[in-house]
Amino acid sequence: MQPELPDDRPRGLYFLVDLVNTLQGDPEATAAGLQAVVDLHGGPPRRLAGASVPELREAVALLVAVLDLDDVNRAADAVNALLDRYPSRPRLVRLEGRPWAVHGQTPQDAGPVHWLLSTAALALALWLGERGRCAWGRCAAPGCDRYFVDAGRRSPQRFCSPRCGTRVRVTAHRRQYGR
Repeated sequence: MQPELPDDRPRGLYFLVDLVNTLQGDPEATAAGLQAVVDLHGGPPRRLAGASVPELREAVALLVAVLDLDDVNRAADAVNALLDRYPSRPRLVRLEGRPWAVHGQTPQDAGPVHWLLSTAALALALWLGERGRCAWGRCAAPGCDRYFVDAGRRSPQRFCSPRCGTRVRVTAHRRQYGR
């Protein structure tokens, strides 16, 4: 069972990062497992089960190409390309127990991959526009390829979790003091 997200946590980009990490971290990921990620984030009435896992992996590869960018201009160009290719109509939506939020509305005949990519493109655009920088990244810890959302207001985040940051600092300390 997936944990519930705090009500004040922005969902769009966190959804995207969780989905990417799930697909990259689990070569045996199923459509049902990916649907659990969608449901955790207050997913849409559409189901990812309508898409095959290979289709979803191809879609996630497009998103990873954006998440790997740290140049704001290149990221904006990549996000705009996704918005052009996978358009949606932004709408204010209020899900039960949550505040109003911008969601992308895709045509009824659009498949789950189109929904995923248009939702992700809108989330990336909103986050980039609000932050003015690529406030996301891949963990800098050796051996960790997880992505994260940098929600901080201070120096840019480098690690996906305090655990990875601590592991890198301890390794550097041991190397410096010969332990």
